[in-house]
Amino acid sequence: MRVILSVNNLRKHYPVRQGVFSKVSAHVRAVDDVSFEIAESETLGLVGESGCGKTTVGKTVLRLQKPTAGTIYLDGKNITDLSNETLRPLRSEIQMVFQDPYLSLNPRMTAEQIVSEPLENYRQMTKAERREQVTELFQRVGLSNEQLTKLPHEFSGGQRQRIGIARALALQPKLIVADEPVSALDVSIQAQVINLMLDLQQEFGLAYLFISHDLAVVEHVCHRVAVMYLGKIVEITDKLSLFSTPIHPYTESLLAAVPIPDPTVTRKRIVLEGDVPSPLNPPTGCRFHTRCPYAEEQCKREEPQLTEVRPGHFSACHLRS
Repeated sequence: MRVILSVNNLRKHYPVRQGVFSKVSAHVRAVDDVSFEIAESETLGLVGESGCGKTTVGKTVLRLQKPTAGTIYLDGKNITDLSNETLRPLRSEIQMVFQDPYLSLNPRMTAEQIVSEPLENYRQMTKAERREQVTELFQRVGLSNEQLTKLPHEFSGGQRQRIGIARALALQPKLIVADEPVSALDVSIQAQVINLMLDLQQEFGLAYLFISHDLAVVEHVCHRVAVMYLGKIVEITDKLSLFSTPIHPYTESLLAAVPIPDPTVTRKRIVLEGDVPSPLNPPTGCRFHTRCPYAEEQCKREEPQLTEVRPGHFSACHLRS
């Protein structure tokens, strides 16, 4: 299957400056050696605790931030070091749906202006042609033509996110980075937006990088799942394998925290002690060893590599390889 996005050894480090002369004294390792691929019509879920680097991966893949190291290939084209001018024609191929459907919309623009703005910037179209395409996009995401002239504050949260999805679809992208696209919505509305995204994927062959902390949503939406901890991917596989037979202890602890809507079913609880270490000074060896209930001396000394433990199932753990 055709690979739409290929990320290899991606790093994003932020310098920490101190003193009168702003000398760099350290680096925050927000993303540290991350690799994955997303194929056409595939959804890869990126999960983990807050601060693990999920959103930074999304922004770096979009080239909203320049990577410190590594390579990013979009549909076979290396976009890692392209200048903004060279990258501009390729931006139509990768779009983003943001977490907050209100803050991501210009409050002074009508819904029609918001959705038509990408067309004005990237397509040679008449005003009538733009109006026609925006109308079609509105209908496709479940909005009516009467809402074209309304401002963002006149819409509900779910409707605002539909506007954001319509804007992302306007240029017919190959990949959409969805950063917590339903976390700010009511549960009843979440299902509607998720089903809309699944329908659009099937219709247009879209690839999604779906960033989320909600494992229930990820299990419903994604084909494969990558688990991040402190800037690194510690496990990646198809969703069935991840949810039924997780390998990495951190993945086990995440799944153990998900409530089961059945009082007769019990699940082994894994309680993690301590806080997540700082990405400014990550632990030596395995970054999870300070909280892992199974950690041994080797885990403190040697950093485990992401290896294929079972066919298509990769994990970074000395004890489970």
